[in-house]
Amino acid sequence: MITHRTDSAAVIHALRSAAPYIRLYKGKTFVIKAGGGVFGDPAATRALIEQIAVLHHFGIRVVFVHGGGPQLTQVTEQLGVPTQIIEGRRVTDARSIDATAMVLSGLINTRILAVCRELEIPAIGISGVDAGLVQAHKRSPVKLQSSDATVDYGFVGDIDYIDTDVLKKLLDNGLMPVISPLSSDDQGTLLNINADTVAAAIGAALSAEKLILCTGAPGILERLEDPTSIISFTDLAGIKRLRKEMRINDGMLPKATAIEAAIQGGVRRVHVISYKTVDGILAEVFTNEGTGTLIVADTKALAPAELAAGNKGGKT
Repeated sequence: MITHRTDSAAVIHALRSAAPYIRLYKGKTFVIKAGGGVFGDPAATRALIEQIAVLHHFGIRVVFVHGGGPQLTQVTEQLGVPTQIIEGRRVTDARSIDATAMVLSGLINTRILAVCRELEIPAIGISGVDAGLVQAHKRSPVKLQSSDATVDYGFVGDIDYIDTDVLKKLLDNGLMPVISPLSSDDQGTLLNINADTVAAAIGAALSAEKLILCTGAPGILERLEDPTSIISFTDLAGIKRLRKEMRINDGMLPKATAIEAAIQGGVRRVHVISYKTVDGILAEVFTNEGTGTLIVADTKALAPAELAAGNKGGKT
């Protein structure tokens, strides 16, 4: 009985502590993006979506964007198609675009929806192709940041426009969109788009309160070799500095670009957290301490209490 009462007291205390944040965020839009690494583990996938279920049931309008890189690599290699990733972005040739559609819009999206059904989240799976949600064109060969060379990424798209009508209709009816980052051009050619890029563009188009990027890393690191050197909060100038100092590289490069685009597009706060952290999303949203890295336009706008506490949740 004592253990039961102690547990109950902890739950009640947690609810009381979270209540101001629930009131603050009820009716607001969060865009949450998870990389494919989490979907290789059914338990981790369920734990992640359980947290999203809490947000949904508290009245937060959640748009969930997913990747699927590890799964896509596995499938394409089984098909004898080599994987080529340059500066964190995947080269998608004619042989692998069909596999991309199968993995992202089929395997990963459907598995997420199945867990959502179990957790009683009314979720709808769509891709950027559906109803012209993500309108894009095929990327031209681009100059690399790391050298003077150029690369043709193949069937990879650059976003022209996000048509938010379909998302708003789903959200207004209490549904949660689960989005595969596949798109197409006006001629119907399928295009692969980085999921961080899609999530940032959707967040900006919806004027989302938060963009939460769930990754395998604990956050943005001050020193790449030290996983404990998590930067609690930074701003656009800080991201620019880290990139210049080569402290952002590989898979974090497209994330940094997405973060900048989201904030410049009107997203108030971006969070980079690890899906490996137990209840990481809930801690980031409903506590002052948070778990990962908070990025804002300018840290000078953060409240003194946030700066003093190393606040990564950003509740004001």
